[in-house]
Amino acid sequence: MQRLDRLRQLLKEEQLEALYVTDLLNVRYLTGFTGSAGAVLVTHDEAYFITDFRYVTQANKEVTSAKVVIHQQGVDQEVQKLIEQDQIRTLGIEANQMNVSQYLKIQKLFDLDIKPTDALIEKLRQVKDQEEIAIIRQACEITDLAFEHILNFVKAGVTELQVANELESFLKNKGASSMSFDTIVASGERSAMPHGVASEKVIENGDMVTIDFGCYYKGYSSDMTRTFAVGSVSDQLREIYEIVLEAHNRVIAGTRAGMTGQEVDALARDYITEKGYGQYFGHSTGHGLGLDVHEMPAVSSRSETVMVENMVITDEPGIYLPGIGGVRIEDDLIIKENGVESINSSPKELIILTEGEA
Repeated sequence: MQRLDRLRQLLKEEQLEALYVTDLLNVRYLTGFTGSAGAVLVTHDEAYFITDFRYVTQANKEVTSAKVVIHQQGVDQEVQKLIEQDQIRTLGIEANQMNVSQYLKIQKLFDLDIKPTDALIEKLRQVKDQEEIAIIRQACEITDLAFEHILNFVKAGVTELQVANELESFLKNKGASSMSFDTIVASGERSAMPHGVASEKVIENGDMVTIDFGCYYKGYSSDMTRTFAVGSVSDQLREIYEIVLEAHNRVIAGTRAGMTGQEVDALARDYITEKGYGQYFGHSTGHGLGLDVHEMPAVSSRSETVMVENMVITDEPGIYLPGIGGVRIEDDLIIKENGVESINSSPKELIILTEGEA
């Protein structure tokens, strides 16, 4: 009920009598429902979870914070009945989630004032409770185990796709339900591609290999990146590795509640720029993590969001040299009043896999 109570306070501030929640992650956040079809109508006094016959048993088992309503003719039609029943006159919708077609449909169907809202529930989701943090810790723990495992699998001659498939198989055997995103395995010159999704490229001696992966565990995501070398590493790539590692560590050492996302981003960005590689670090330093692998708050040069205790963010600076290779190092961090806690335990010093180790 605490989540619903916090949402109701926001509804009062936004002068809304109700909110029609259609984003499935937000539905899960409010009700605990893990299925693939459902919506929530939240008023100042009630909460209704609307789904279809397929989910009768599941909804009655999982949803305890809202009244379960099984629709017969469609979710929107059932919401219309509830609007009339509770005499709602002002309804908020999730503008970032609803497409134009559905908006035009409910505009015609609902006889009331419809107002778009901007990420009301996503803002609530930024600050995690202890149960959420405990699950994220577990997701990170099996991610760390997967990295330890993959270091014993990678060697010259295997493809990036083979590495990705091995990672995913290991994670699912440890309890992950799915991957957080398409696994990134980028080797050699491809490691200069920040989002180099695993390909059929064969890993060779002398390659830098960047692996960026994560999993969903009990609905919550992990997201970790490590870069290592196979066989040997050039002086230039070793140099940028040490720069990225120092930038990454500066975020851990300098971040605390009360800072803006822009200030956290600057901890890494200013150092990389000082070392002459600013133009080769083109993405943000991090992002929020939770029910979605990329959620609020942003940790970027434009973010004015203030960090609050128990937010979970990523710390992932990188340097990418076209035609040469790249480095990224990423941990998941819990914001604390006087610092941060890094959830990941995988080593971050440069690992060079020799032929014997591989």
